[in-house]
Order: sequence, then C-alpha cells, then structure tokens
Amino acid sequence: MPDEPLAADLLQRTAATFGLLSATARLHIMWLLAEDERDVGTLAAELGQSVATVSHHLAKLKLAGLVRSRRDGKRQIYLVDDPHVVEIVRLAVRHHQPRSRERRTG
Repeated sequence: MPDEPLAADLLQRTAATFGLLSATARLHIMWLLAEDERDVGTLAAELGQSVATVSHHLAKLKLAGLVRSRRDGKRQIYLVDDPHVVEIVRLAVRHHQPRSRERRTG
C-alpha cells in the first residue's frame, strides 16, 4: 500500500493521458513513433488514414507533450517526447497479446 495518497491533480493528469491514448489511432501513432521517427505522410500511410486525420491526432499528442516535431527541409518529423509513455504503451500492448505456447505450458 502506498505511503502517501495521490494528489487529485496528478490523478487527473494521468487519467487525461490514458484518455488521449484511448483513441486507437493515437495509440498506433505512439507505437510507431516508439520504433522510429516519422513524418505525417508516412504515419498516414501506415495507419491507413488521411494526412488531415493523422495531423489532427498528432496535434493532440503534441499539445499533451507526448510527441514533438522537428523540421527536416519542408517536412515535419515527429518523434516521441516522453519515453515513459512508450513504456506504458508497450506494456499495454503486451498485456493483450496472446501468450506464447511456452509460457502457457510452462
């Protein structure tokens, strides 16, 4: 049991992060950016979404401080700005992946 109660504002910020990641497209974007940085066109192609839709999701993630962008010529390149969130995303995905045969029989 924790020694100290969690502050209400900390709980609210944490819930907001989970709320942001509850959208499948944003979760997928974070998964892809955890692997490597990408531009919006590449992300759109990988997600099967329009550039406008992916840009909208990226704007929300950027506003929340989960991703950032850098300019490369005329392109904006997006990358993860918070490695802790990558860890959360990876853990959540692993939680829902089927267990390997070895782990089930072992």
